[in-house]
Amino acid sequence: MIDIDKLINDIDMDNLIVPFGRIQHISSTTITAGGLQVAVGDIVKIESDQHLYTVLGMVASINKDNFTIVPFSFIEGFRIHDKVYLQREGLSVRTGYGLIGRVVNALGEPIDDKGKIENLEENSPINKTSMPALQRGIIDQKFSTGVKAIDSMLTSGKGQKVGIFAGSGVGKSTLMGMIVKGCEAQIKVIALIGERGREIPEFIHYNLNNNLENTIIIAATSDESALMRKYGAFTAMAIAEFFRDKGHDVLLMMDSVTRFAMAQREIGLSTGEPPVSRGYPPSVFALLPQLMERAGNNKLGSITAFFTVLVDGDDMTDPIADQSRSILDGHIILTRELTEQGFYPPVDLLQSASRVIDKVVDKEHYNGFLKLKRVLSLIKENEVLIRVGAYKSGMDKELDDALAKKEKIREFLTQGTGDNFGYDEIINLFREVLND
Repeated sequence: MIDIDKLINDIDMDNLIVPFGRIQHISSTTITAGGLQVAVGDIVKIESDQHLYTVLGMVASINKDNFTIVPFSFIEGFRIHDKVYLQREGLSVRTGYGLIGRVVNALGEPIDDKGKIENLEENSPINKTSMPALQRGIIDQKFSTGVKAIDSMLTSGKGQKVGIFAGSGVGKSTLMGMIVKGCEAQIKVIALIGERGREIPEFIHYNLNNNLENTIIIAATSDESALMRKYGAFTAMAIAEFFRDKGHDVLLMMDSVTRFAMAQREIGLSTGEPPVSRGYPPSVFALLPQLMERAGNNKLGSITAFFTVLVDGDDMTDPIADQSRSILDGHIILTRELTEQGFYPPVDLLQSASRVIDKVVDKEHYNGFLKLKRVLSLIKENEVLIRVGAYKSGMDKELDDALAKKEKIREFLTQGTGDNFGYDEIINLFREVLND
């Protein structure tokens, strides 16, 4: 028999009426609504009375009488006076070991046709502050990538933030795949932000050999909304933080920072921000450190992050490239010139730098790095003279020694995409080149 009195007592009187607002204005990229008490960053649900469907959006700005929503999907079909409900305060993603081996979107939802994701443990906020400066661990342990040019001359450390800078078609994605396959990280989180849709399965097939063991991919393609492209990066960082706090050494690979910045540019301009540098509003330059500084070490684990930056027209003074270089702990420059010479990976070691190499390698390795950099510099400085025949052997003994090692150095620094090298093997080859 139903206990009517108990049912009445169980009713939450405060939730009998669900508050909602109404749409007041619709533009091509944003919706303005009123009638709800919201905060910036809150997630709202927008319902179409006519078409009977809903989309999620985020509160981007608030005025006295209304607030602006940036939707996570397209806004065709909505009308003035459609309803807006407060969905939840802030954006979060479900995290757990069930994510390993899966491909998800910017909201952490599966897009790989493998069914529902099981074994998710907690809700992780997507937007949160980075670790306090004095709680960060010192970067004093090397991080092996399996790429000879990086491990020998641009040695990374656990918890380091590195930028891979290159123009379009130079080889960023190929180098990404080599690092993911060859690195020593226990968990690998890959964020593909603003890429063409066909590049997602191609990256998995060609660059990862369809092997997603210990790997999680977060994909937000170029045809998705600016908000999905923006928060795909933050979702990847939140997932990486979950595994770091479980005691793992995590590799975070993001391609690319430029597409992420372009997404924020769309959002910023649509909400009324002024363009300040090549069309980028101020929020873009504030957002980059908020994302990048969340990588690093703590007492439990580490996030070693590689961020690719698409350099517009191979111009390293591009504002996004310039800002990124000032935040990161190292930069790897890929040049079109080396690509045209058939030099892979096309890493320009004279322009590139690791700011922690002297902290993570022994003295012998560091002295060898300085010696080889001097050899490469000598060859570069005299390249024109050598090509036109103005330099004759015997004029400069140091240059003669450098030229004698040129082919051996080239052989050492080039590497096929399928070649796998352990760190100790790379260092032994490095010694052989120096002592030849």
